[in-house]
Amino acid sequence: MSAPDLKIRRIDVFSVDLPYSGGVYYLSEGRTYTHFDATIVRINACSSSGAEIEGWGESTPFGSTYAPSHARGVRAAIATIAPELIGLDPRRVERINDAMDSALKGHEDAKTALDVACWDIFGKSVGLPVCELLGGRTDVELPMISSLGVCSPEEMRRQVQKFRDEGYMGHSVKVGTNPVNDAAIITSALADKQEGEFFLVDANCGMTTESALRMLRLLPPGLDFVLESPCATWRETVSLRKRTNIPIIFDELATDEASLARMISEDAAEGIGLKISKAGGLTRARRQRDICIAAGYTLSVQDTTGSDIAFAAIVHLAQTVPQKNLRCILNSRGMVTLKTANSSFEESGKGVKAGKAPGLGIEVKTNVLGEAVASYV
Repeated sequence: MSAPDLKIRRIDVFSVDLPYSGGVYYLSEGRTYTHFDATIVRINACSSSGAEIEGWGESTPFGSTYAPSHARGVRAAIATIAPELIGLDPRRVERINDAMDSALKGHEDAKTALDVACWDIFGKSVGLPVCELLGGRTDVELPMISSLGVCSPEEMRRQVQKFRDEGYMGHSVKVGTNPVNDAAIITSALADKQEGEFFLVDANCGMTTESALRMLRLLPPGLDFVLESPCATWRETVSLRKRTNIPIIFDELATDEASLARMISEDAAEGIGLKISKAGGLTRARRQRDICIAAGYTLSVQDTTGSDIAFAAIVHLAQTVPQKNLRCILNSRGMVTLKTANSSFEESGKGVKAGKAPGLGIEVKTNVLGEAVASYV
């Protein structure tokens, strides 16, 4: 018995301002952020019988100085891609990605919002949560990680305790100032480390090999953490890896399947931060998940940032990662003050699980999105 026809009829694009919940977010090299410009898309699909299904997706770059991505570029890229998707079946996610690639090379951040919205429709069309379509849920509780911008050592210790009290089991500690101060930040952040907690020390590519080595040599022995994205280039990072026994995690340099293959062949890291918008959506993130699991890597499933819609995609992908490979997920919705959707997730004080509702399992608060800034039919 064949499935009924389902075709994309309309794509609406929304621009939504997401204020940062902590006021000012400080990153290495003096980068600061106070709000994030989210691009949210709604795809409407219609069957031959007239039944309609809508799907939602989001792409929110972390400003324009974190990665080669910015919000106006996301919307410009969608303007090129979206018309080519009208009339296609959104459930054929690989073919949707083929069509997007044919319309525009690269620009994975823009493709993310469209790809995730198609997965939302796919799940709703068959009455299953997206995590079941991505391979099946593990049914384990997903521990969440905080994201703590660069600050003083004393403030970092206070921030870690604040999020610890809120049930976070992981902490992403941002560094990248100077070796002495960074060593003090790390030491302070881990001063009260609890059993089961996980610490990522993230320089967001802001260190040189020299400054990273100097920082590591200033640390007291026995601190338990992994070093994420210490250097801006592959050569610097691999050079650092040869000189330290601290586990290294790739993020900005783990851009696609080819870079993961290179990581494995060069034994360059222990794992990655898998950001959905960096991958290009759930379709490509699924491939990267499988490569990492086959290589024995650990994953933290994240996105650059984002509201409840982006968080839903994080939850569903992470729910399919075997427990031994999953470190934590980023609670992106906790980084912003605007609530864009209600969810059906199962939540406790220590983590979250994907619910049983079909698709992403969210009810978007359309009243907070405003009017669409673009529509394609």
